[in-house]
Amino acid sequence: MLGAGVSLPGIVAAKCGAHVTLSDSAEIPLCLENSRRCCELNDLHGVPVVGLTWGEISPELRSLPPVDIILGSDVFYEPEDFEDVLVTVSFLLRRNPSGQFWTTFQERSSDWTIETLLNKWNLRCTDVPLDIFHANKKHLAGSTLPGNHSIQMMIVTARTKT
Repeated sequence: MLGAGVSLPGIVAAKCGAHVTLSDSAEIPLCLENSRRCCELNDLHGVPVVGLTWGEISPELRSLPPVDIILGSDVFYEPEDFEDVLVTVSFLLRRNPSGQFWTTFQERSSDWTIETLLNKWNLRCTDVPLDIFHANKKHLAGSTLPGNHSIQMMIVTARTKT
């Protein structure tokens, strides 16, 4: 789990039987402690919580085992973080070329794009239409807030060499 926050997606994955490692910013120890506490409260005592700095190939990042699926919930929040997120994802996917990065994000500006960065880091992206989840587009995730909720989901993988 990249950018675990309060760890809900990671906790759900662990409760479903996945081997999970939660990570968030090494610079926010309170966030890491919150992840540990959420695991304890959900009887998940063996789930590792690791502090990472996106874009930095740190000893903590290097020590992670190869992963099949990386979950990221709204990690494309600030444009200045986009490349650092993709550097980290690229490093992890090079260790397991069949791995995938599943992420959701809210489209906040049509000017914000990661397409150039995907090419730079030899990644490709597949958009996942949310209607396959039978979501009510007017009330996605039960939200009745006014306005346009442009939630996107995508799967990022390493570009295969041809």
